[in-house]
Amino acid sequence: MGGTSSAAREAARPATAGRRGAVVAALMLSMALAALDATIVSTAVPQIVGDLGGFSVFSWLFSGYLLAVTVTLPVYGKLSDTFGRKPVLIAGSVIFLLGSLLCALAWNMGALIAFRVVQGLGGGALQGTVQTLAADLYPLKDRPRIQSKLSTVWAVSAVAGPGLGGMLAAYADWRWIFLINLPIGAVALWLIVRHLHEPEREATAHARVDWAGALAVFACGGVLLTALVQGGVAWPWLSVPSLALFAAGLALVAVVVLVERRAAEPIIPGWVWRRRTIAAVNLALGALGLLMVAPSVFLPAYAQSVLGLAPVAAGFVLSVWTLSWPVSAALSQHVYRRIGFRNTAMLGIGTAALILFAFPFLPYPGQAWQPTLLMLLLGAALGLFQLPLIVGVQSTVGWAERGTTTASVLFCRQSGQTIGAAVFGAVANGVLAARLGGGDLDSVTRALDSGTAPEATRRAIADAVHAVYLGAAGAAALAFLVLLFLAPRKFPVLQD
Repeated sequence: MGGTSSAAREAARPATAGRRGAVVAALMLSMALAALDATIVSTAVPQIVGDLGGFSVFSWLFSGYLLAVTVTLPVYGKLSDTFGRKPVLIAGSVIFLLGSLLCALAWNMGALIAFRVVQGLGGGALQGTVQTLAADLYPLKDRPRIQSKLSTVWAVSAVAGPGLGGMLAAYADWRWIFLINLPIGAVALWLIVRHLHEPEREATAHARVDWAGALAVFACGGVLLTALVQGGVAWPWLSVPSLALFAAGLALVAVVVLVERRAAEPIIPGWVWRRRTIAAVNLALGALGLLMVAPSVFLPAYAQSVLGLAPVAAGFVLSVWTLSWPVSAALSQHVYRRIGFRNTAMLGIGTAALILFAFPFLPYPGQAWQPTLLMLLLGAALGLFQLPLIVGVQSTVGWAERGTTTASVLFCRQSGQTIGAAVFGAVANGVLAARLGGGDLDSVTRALDSGTAPEATRRAIADAVHAVYLGAAGAAALAFLVLLFLAPRKFPVLQD
């Protein structure tokens, strides 16, 4: 199989678990850590800033973690294919827990941001390796069961994270947001060490680590994602810092291509993009990351400012899609076993495109149940879209390529979210500027806290969010077309 050495293929055998139930519990705990850390900090920001200062840079508490997770995914994927899942998951867990401890001990905002990056360096291993092990431990017919469990963990964590963070900050101390990771992570780590057993793999001189490629990928991803995250926020898009970062990122792309073409065991092997199935899934899930930004970032502001809901009620409008998503994912196996992975995913994303397109046609100002119903349907559609693609693409490769394949899929989805935040933020700001003669969505939303915003402002925000949802519908349509024209009708599934 192109790009994988013969020695690696001979050594590549399915991972087994001494007690699979214990290993699954460890995977769910590890996934909970990664999912909680993406949301739990948000509601504690006032307390953190009040204690440490640094209000002007606090957004890097999220951006730094996201960047570190995203750019390390391909590296950990290749390492898990080379050395096995267990050592990579153990190393990632230790780094994550070390970062959590350091965050709890941070003395100023700069230190906390740096330690959040350390957390992210471990979080990349947790996300990618957990998804890969889920495929290793179960045959194809049983993979939807473990994937739906992981989806449920992610959904519950996404809903519970902000509330848990707020409670810890209000009734204990914000440092407990990070300290709580230690006992949970320690239990997961102990279960992995004790119960996960992989077949021993023969030592071979060909099992070399492409450290030059890893460094180039890390630098390239870090520079480009920083440009996208900070562009239009810390500096204007056409400013010197923004243009310099994009130029440096493009130069580093050329460096990555050059280094990876010469590497014996590249971090991002060429076959990831030469195989139609993997390339199509990568692009389709990149579009998924893009469209997910519309509801997750902009819907709460819409619910509070246009519908007049309280923050808790606005959060519920958003959270309902995390209820229908895992249920739909769990049931998707009954669909793709009849019509195939590609057609099931096309059915899901086609439905999602129609739902997103319907959002701008909701009556103004409307009732809270209307966007809530759309979000419930959207979660069901996306569950029908994402899980068949992940299960399907993992089933087209053997053990020695599954880590790299899974990491490439997750990397594209994460990158899509970063691009979506930048693109849709610019769209929303542009619509607001046209309607109100200046301003941005965040400042307008803060002005609405008193509940006395003029009608023109409410309509401007509604128009901005409608434009974002139309863009998200376009991203869903793009994913549909990618699957229609690029993905094979039947995925070339390997026997378990």
